[in-house]
Amino acid sequence: MILATTKTLTIVGKDIHDISFFYAEINRVFMAEENWKLGESLDALDDMLRGGYGAIRGYPCVKLVWKDIGVARSSLGLEATRTYLRAKLERPDLYNVDWINDQLAALEAGTGQTYFEIILEIIAGHQSIELVSDELSPIMPAHQP
Repeated sequence: MILATTKTLTIVGKDIHDISFFYAEINRVFMAEENWKLGESLDALDDMLRGGYGAIRGYPCVKLVWKDIGVARSSLGLEATRTYLRAKLERPDLYNVDWINDQLAALEAGTGQTYFEIILEIIAGHQSIELVSDELSPIMPAHQP
């Protein structure tokens, strides 16, 4: 049996209300046939997109369709990113507090990345993944090259 060379997967942005909902959607789309779930970690997301497991295992190319991407952009925007970074500040034993404070300052100054933008950067780092959306606006944030 010959597998298709491209796997098409669809993320439903209207189901993403915050970071935990994002990972629930990622697990629904990518990890449905695995007996474990991806944790809420950008590093884990990056690792999964390498294709060694989950729905994209064995596929050299992936077309990732992101419906209602504007909803996800908003839900994973400034406020979600603030909450994410502030939660890390509560664990100075695990996280670099100075780095997180720098990230918060950049975010407040309008020069830092939102969680959504970080996700897009991670996806863009995988040449085997083509990200498309149902929006006319650019998927990648303007400050990306």
